[in-house]
Amino acid sequence: MKLVSIAVLITCHNRKNKTLLCLENFFKADKPLNFYFDVYLVDDGSKDGTSEAVLNKYPAVNIIQGDGNLFWNKGMRLAWDSASSNNNYDYYFWLNDDSFLLKSAITHLLDCYNEYFSINKKEVVVVGACNEDYSLSKFSYGLRKTEKKLIPNGVLQIGNMMNGNCVLVPEKIFKVVGNLSKSFTHAMGDYDYGLRALELGFHLIATKEYIAICETNKSIPDWQNSKIPFLKRWKNFHSPLGLNIEEYKVFRKNFKESNYLISIIKVYLRCFFPSIINKIK
Repeated sequence: MKLVSIAVLITCHNRKNKTLLCLENFFKADKPLNFYFDVYLVDDGSKDGTSEAVLNKYPAVNIIQGDGNLFWNKGMRLAWDSASSNNNYDYYFWLNDDSFLLKSAITHLLDCYNEYFSINKKEVVVVGACNEDYSLSKFSYGLRKTEKKLIPNGVLQIGNMMNGNCVLVPEKIFKVVGNLSKSFTHAMGDYDYGLRALELGFHLIATKEYIAICETNKSIPDWQNSKIPFLKRWKNFHSPLGLNIEEYKVFRKNFKESNYLISIIKVYLRCFFPSIINKIK
């Protein structure tokens, strides 16, 4: 029986306990017998002993060191480059280190891929649905169709905007779409990748059930929080951990939106006048 290979791609920075829990859940998850997995973890300049703790507990993990300026998108790009230059994997699995897989997550992802492929005879990106907690009652991250959350309902659903928390990308799609874009530092790279895949004729499907737990950030982003002084809002407006306005412009422009300028004007207004704009959005 031919072994099927999957590269697991993770990036992290200074949250050792979450990273270890993420890896623990991954290694405990059920896996098909004819599959093998290699984990590539980019430690982006952690100062909390993440690399040492991971190597001590999971010595098989491939750790790639970053300089602290990679953030999510660039860190995942590096993980993907490292994996693909090491081996021609059959699949690449993006996994956020704050997303904790359920026991059936990996087998379910592969089942969804196989179901779609058996019907359509075409490669597909599978986007894992995440929940806020173990009650599995509140969608947090996954796939959307424009603004509508594709809540798992037992059937395959096709969407167009994906979060990168738990994503399965077949090697054949990687060969066509390539790596995550160099245009993004932290956010928007996952949305961009999904939209590029769609432009090249591939579909994005959501898992039929929840496969991981990942809490959302429930606070208002600093760049549009009226309780935060303007200069701090403005700084966050340009930060990789905020809106990152210059990259946001690239993202909006790349897909030739008819309301591109309106979208840009709106975010500037939310930064300058959040107490007014957020009430009427």
